[in-house]
Amino acid sequence: MSRFTVLGASGAIGSRLVNALRAGGHDVLAPARDESAWLTQPLGHVIYAIGVTADFRSRALDTVEAHVCALMPLLRSAQFESFLYLSSTRVYGDQLLGAEDASLGVNPHDPSDLYNLSKLMGESVCMSSGRSGVRVARLSNVVGADDADSSNFLPSLLRDARAGHILLRTDLASAKDYIHIDDVLLLLSRIALQGQQAIYNVASGQQVTHGQWVDRLVAMTGCTVQVLAKSPLARFAPVDVSRIRAEFGFAPRPVLSTLTL
Repeated sequence: MSRFTVLGASGAIGSRLVNALRAGGHDVLAPARDESAWLTQPLGHVIYAIGVTADFRSRALDTVEAHVCALMPLLRSAQFESFLYLSSTRVYGDQLLGAEDASLGVNPHDPSDLYNLSKLMGESVCMSSGRSGVRVARLSNVVGADDADSSNFLPSLLRDARAGHILLRTDLASAKDYIHIDDVLLLLSRIALQGQQAIYNVASGQQVTHGQWVDRLVAMTGCTVQVLAKSPLARFAPVDVSRIRAEFGFAPRPVLSTLTL
């Protein structure tokens, strides 16, 4: 049994992580962000899950606060055995392959790149902190963690399918890497306790197209589908998962077959 401290424990990933760690017999602290007393005690293995996701474009200052500023006092003075910062495979942007050691670029003039800029700054602060045991986990698109009313792509698609009609605003060939929440929870705890590298992709290594999601939902619900004319093609870099395969023997769950209504 180990002690974990999950920061961002009220979020979609953090709340499930707290439950999974406690179910595994670990001692888990889940302090609120406005608490400060916990900074004076041993935190064990810290998992930093504080973040802003779907609404980051309208919350620029909150995004930087969550991904960078709230991180600073922890790396400066907190007592921990290890520290795992949750980043995102979104930082790979226009890369041909999302590999942990790749050099990454961002465009500060593009409002959509604020998320990537802030996550990469958080990663850089972690790597430059001089503290031992500090690691980064870049999460792919997680299936099974979103709240029902989330504005993210897959929950929105599920709501449309339940209502009987999917209106798709992206090309059916659009594709992303998706990973199941149960795989994420297992990998994060193993990286925190046993990780030998500084940065890990937490992804399936398999892309699923929007057409595959739609076909699955049509088979499950019998809903109708409309794709708007001239819908853009949104493709993201395939994510390299050779590191988690080699170190942890990782084999992903097939996310399409785990989809439930």
